[in-house]
Amino acid sequence: MRIGEVARRSGLSRDTIRFYERNGLIASGASQDSTNSYRVFEEEIFERLRMIDEAQKAGFTISELRFFLRQIERPVDQEFDMDEFLSRKIQEVEVNIERANRFLETLRATRDALAGKT
Repeated sequence: MRIGEVARRSGLSRDTIRFYERNGLIASGASQDSTNSYRVFEEEIFERLRMIDEAQKAGFTISELRFFLRQIERPVDQEFDMDEFLSRKIQEVEVNIERANRFLETLRATRDALAGKT
């Protein structure tokens, strides 16, 4: 499918999709139609886009995500310690969850205080 369809179905802009492709997070292929130069994406692109979105929300940078995906698909750095990397990212996500839970409690307490529930 072409980029317009991916954008429509994913809710992402064409620019975001192109950005991800330029940064090696997703890939497209040449169209089967030799009369145009359209790039096409496979149906699996939506799972990859979901994973990219979740990784970014969990604190992965584009650079970290690009390196991580490359290491999984075809290791480029044999010295890279995937276990250490994943352990560090897990710890970062756990800290973010703790912060979010603390703030959630603050929001609930504020709501209750404003409603007269103390």
